[in-house]
Amino acid sequence: MQSTKTTVVLSNPHPVFGSTDVFRTFNYAPAVAAGGLLFIAGQIGVRADGTVPAGVEEQIDLAFQRLGAILQAAGLGFEHLVELVSYHVDVGTQLAAFREIKDRYIKMEPPAWTILGVAGLARPTLLVEIKAVATTRAA
Repeated sequence: MQSTKTTVVLSNPHPVFGSTDVFRTFNYAPAVAAGGLLFIAGQIGVRADGTVPAGVEEQIDLAFQRLGAILQAAGLGFEHLVELVSYHVDVGTQLAAFREIKDRYIKMEPPAWTILGVAGLARPTLLVEIKAVATTRAA
């Protein structure tokens, strides 16, 4: 049985991501649609110029902007999310800000949400990462 999947491709440069060369360099896709779902790679709080803000609030907001850009590239929106996984270097100090910012983006019918504390992320200055799954069917 042949599996069909579609890879989301972002323009390069992209207004939210800046350069999208990272996907080619590390050989991964920003998202892959398969089986009626869109699997979105972990999104971090990096500015379009590649710099990482020191503050957790800006990192969280940028991660949600990047998540939204991928959803949009797939013709979807936050209302299509079915699962959200957030990774936090310090859950105790980050959770209130994360919840407040998340609620700005996810207004109705919230997805399942898993919160994980981690020792570190891909760069030492990163504080939060968001991974998600969305349905590709009508919300």
